[in-house]
Amino acid sequence: MARPSRAHERRADLVAAARRAVVERGMLDLRLRDVAERARMSSGSVLYYFPTLTDLLREVQREAVDRFCAAREEAVRSEPDPRRRLAVMIHSGLPSGPGDELCVLLYELGTVARRDPSYAAEHIRLFERQVGIYAAILEAGAAAGAFTLTRDAATIARNIVALEDGYGLHIVMAVPAVDAPNAERLLRSYAADATGCALPLPEGARPLPEGDLALPDRDRPLPEGARPLPEGDR
Repeated sequence: MARPSRAHERRADLVAAARRAVVERGMLDLRLRDVAERARMSSGSVLYYFPTLTDLLREVQREAVDRFCAAREEAVRSEPDPRRRLAVMIHSGLPSGPGDELCVLLYELGTVARRDPSYAAEHIRLFERQVGIYAAILEAGAAAGAFTLTRDAATIARNIVALEDGYGLHIVMAVPAVDAPNAERLLRSYAADATGCALPLPEGARPLPEGDLALPDRDRPLPEGARPLPEGDR
């Protein structure tokens, strides 16, 4: 009796090993042997299942995109109130910090999208899938009278996803320029302006502090040595 093939299992093991290697080593320094070592296989055995390292990493990226977007879709699926759905969607899209493995993985894989069309295509799929979720929430909220949109839903959705990407990149840096709670508050403030609706805080989110973050730019104290703008330029 023929033994059952373990090819599917071995491929899944290699995807998991490559995922760990990307997060630990980064895309720029990654080598085939880094994956092989984590999978406890020879480099030749890795290439038996994936003809090139690029083929393996494309599968890692596809799986990461699907996992990230599916988690966001699941987070909002059971929430009937469009205001809460939008708040939960924003809460679900940012890295928790520099140790957020899935978000770090997506950012690392995105670094090669500038040069490789196949990586770029998957990166675009990630962007557009998230835009689609946001646009559906915004359209439903507008139809229900909960939102008064300042722009069309697709434009607002694209802006939110772009802001998430930018803030998220800062959050996962070794020395973050902004942390996740503050980035979420800033995103919520943009969403509130774009929808004409104050969003309820999702579970786990903290209210806006009374300090500098809550002040309009013109009311914040200037750093030492900085000159104030003329009144007409503010």
